[in-house]
Amino acid sequence: MNPDWLVPHWDAVGVGALMSTRRGGFSAAPYDSMNLRGDIGDDPQAVHSNQRLFAESIGTTPVYLNQVHGAAVVRLSAADAAPDAPLHDADASVTTDLGLACAVQVADCLPVLFAAPGGVAAAHAGWRGLAAGVLEATLRSLCEAARCEPAQVQVWLGACIGPRQFQVGPDVLRAFGASEDASDPSRFKPGATPGKWLANLPLLARDRLQACGVRAITGGIWCTVEDASRFFSFRRDRITGRMVAAVWRRG
Repeated sequence: MNPDWLVPHWDAVGVGALMSTRRGGFSAAPYDSMNLRGDIGDDPQAVHSNQRLFAESIGTTPVYLNQVHGAAVVRLSAADAAPDAPLHDADASVTTDLGLACAVQVADCLPVLFAAPGGVAAAHAGWRGLAAGVLEATLRSLCEAARCEPAQVQVWLGACIGPRQFQVGPDVLRAFGASEDASDPSRFKPGATPGKWLANLPLLARDRLQACGVRAITGGIWCTVEDASRFFSFRRDRITGRMVAAVWRRG
């Protein structure tokens, strides 16, 4: 495994998890170098080599999604690990099976990994999906699949656009039920531009998870925009690669 990649600091038993960075792959600029998504202009052979390297590093098959910035969750089975399996239109996945990993692709949105006794899940949480309830839906699906309670679930927040860089308009405040007077600057701080605010995406995610009864939440300390040498960022570069956060049950 690439030593630069992020690994959750949790005590989840029988679970593997990590998030790739932009380092250690085969793609040329501006996708340099560990771009794990096709169909965005990168050389297909380089993407294939990166995806093969990633799968070898985690020792199982990552199942990617066609992410649509919504709240749909899919439960994965062995059939989804087949090479010709179609991509699900969803922003989160859950599994209790061995031999495959729940995976989400990101380049500013927040990747969220879940570990429960007997099951795992991964969610792609941009502000739209977060406001729509993707984390609540993922937690509910995982608890149903693994037959556990939210208090038994451990959650890790990966790298995303940080609170000093995520400038948003009033539509985002409205989506989270916040007022424009920014009475809670820890979540929405007035920006330098009139009518704009700086949003704290990891903290907003923590709020929702804690409200559902999750007690063990770690991560959420890296900013993709501010560390160009380590992370892809769509907001910073527009044309760029994608990282992957994945979680799986160990055999």
